[in-house]
Amino acid sequence: MKIDLNPYYYNTSQIYGGDASECGPRCTTRCSKTQYRKPCLVFCQKCCAKCLCVPAGFYGNKQSCPCYNNWKTKRGGPKCP
Repeated sequence: MKIDLNPYYYNTSQIYGGDASECGPRCTTRCSKTQYRKPCLVFCQKCCAKCLCVPAGFYGNKQSCPCYNNWKTKRGGPKCP
């Protein structure tokens, strides 16, 4: 599986590890292009606090953060944006 790491949008420190204090900037970037910005930020921050990572880019790339990718809602849908 190949992950396209385009340094124009992010660097690898935004994908792996970190601490909860880094969630704000990571989630701001992650949710910057959605029309549902406020709910995106709420759930992204919740997921980041639990998983301590946020996938790179504006959408997709969830395979780079398995915890973020595998956390599901009660209905079985993705919890994290």
